Amino acid sequence: MFNEKARAGDAVYAGLVARTNNSDGVHAGGVFHVQCFDKDGHLKWETSEHNLVVNEGLQYMNTEFFTGSSYTAALYLGLVTGPGSGTTYAAADTLASHAWTEFTNYSGARKLVTFGTASTADPSVISNSGTPSQFVISGGGGVVAGAFLCTVSSGTSGVLFSESDFQSPGDRTVVAGDKIGRAHV
Repeated sequence: MFNEKARAGDAVYAGLVARTNNSDGVHAGGVFHVQCFDKDGHLKWETSEHNLVVNEGLQYMNTEFFTGSSYTAALYLGLVTGPGSGTTYAAADTLASHAWTEFTNYSGARKLVTFGTASTADPSVISNSGTPSQFVISGGGGVVAGAFLCTVSSGTSGVLFSESDFQSPGDRTVVAGDKIGRAHV
């Protein structure tokens, strides 16, 4: 007696290797536009400088928006003193730890920034140009070398969002009575 067993089989294997993760990026940045007027209201100088949104600022933005944490929407504009030849700005800067020095020869504290409505353009833009910040220079004046945006009106306990150095022609001398006005981001 013969027992025959036959077994037939086909096997087809196919595969697709693809990136299994999606990656989108969001970039943050802006421009500090600053004008300085003398005591008689004449324009002394004007500059527009791109700012660096530091790591702490990006983390703050992500935390506030994507996790829905409690948000107060209070941001303040401050000035950096010069001379700026040794002034450096780095993504790792925080309000408590940075290489630059804050310029404080103006009346009051850092200036509250009131933003308008964000545009629907690509990229979307938001500005405080409708209600620009203004610094009235006091004391002996000094040298202004840049600007920064943070979450507190004074001190170093808040979040540094962005910072910028005044480029060509660089640091600017200001005297008592000058107004750095129409300073907006």
